[in-house]
Amino acid sequence: MVRTASTMLPLGTEAPDFSLPDFNGKIVTRDDFRGQQGLLVMFMCNHCPYVKHVAPELARLADDYQPKGVGVVGISSNDVVAHPEDSPEMMKQEAADRGYSFPYLYDESQSVAQAYHAACTPDFYLFDGDLRLIYRGQLDDSRPKQGSQPTGHDLRAALDALLAGKPVPEPQKPSIGCNIKWKSGAEPGYFDASGTA
Repeated sequence: MVRTASTMLPLGTEAPDFSLPDFNGKIVTRDDFRGQQGLLVMFMCNHCPYVKHVAPELARLADDYQPKGVGVVGISSNDVVAHPEDSPEMMKQEAADRGYSFPYLYDESQSVAQAYHAACTPDFYLFDGDLRLIYRGQLDDSRPKQGSQPTGHDLRAALDALLAGKPVPEPQKPSIGCNIKWKSGAEPGYFDASGTA
């Protein structure tokens, strides 16, 4: 496990396109979410202790904000040859166990993660109704083994600001998590195996 931080993609960036299968093979695209109040893209996986720590809050957050018109999607980009616990079959079980109500997609080529400059799991990107980036960073200050429970404070504040038509609170702090498990030789240029991205 390499402790890795978000790359902090520039605010205002348009959401990179995607067209990915969920664990049942249904294709979900970025443009499926056009016309919504916003779109939250979460890079995540099954086995990462950082994702396991926040998984209950991810389920709650999606249940709270999808009815308010925010699209939510999870994407797993890990190399499943090296990490079979992140396979689509296991994603299906994870979504059922966690009660995920959002599409959980498989980025086999890892090209979507690269387009977003995603570096860690979890990594969060919130786009407005025009699919322009308004928040990227952490869910909250909680971390595994610190004894604190996730509240989603930072991301919820960004979502509430989006829905209220107000500026997203500053500062935006990078997410911290396990590095995305890149296929051998496919590590993007922004990835630094020393633990930063």
